[in-house]
Amino acid sequence: MPTAALLDLHLRDDRAADGLSVIEAILRDTRAFEGCLGVEVLVDVEDPAHVTVVEHWRSLERDDAYRAWRATPEGASGLGDLLDRPAVLTRCTVRATP
Repeated sequence: MPTAALLDLHLRDDRAADGLSVIEAILRDTRAFEGCLGVEVLVDVEDPAHVTVVEHWRSLERDDAYRAWRATPEGASGLGDLLDRPAVLTRCTVRATP
């Protein structure tokens, strides 16, 4: 079943200027990962340092594989260096609407 992963990010003040371009570079590997159906980056209109990354996955298993890869030295993104607090990940089942 398709899965959406929402990654809530708050950029450090000193990284706000280049943070989005760094995130986009990191997401190249995400988009290329098997099972990724697409990625969107949402920027809060009230607080540009607040970013939500929305990833769409073919299945929870493909998202699990991606998260496991990101936990390895080869998949490490360095994303934490941009943030002023830990990222919050929420994963959702995509359901058809009536």
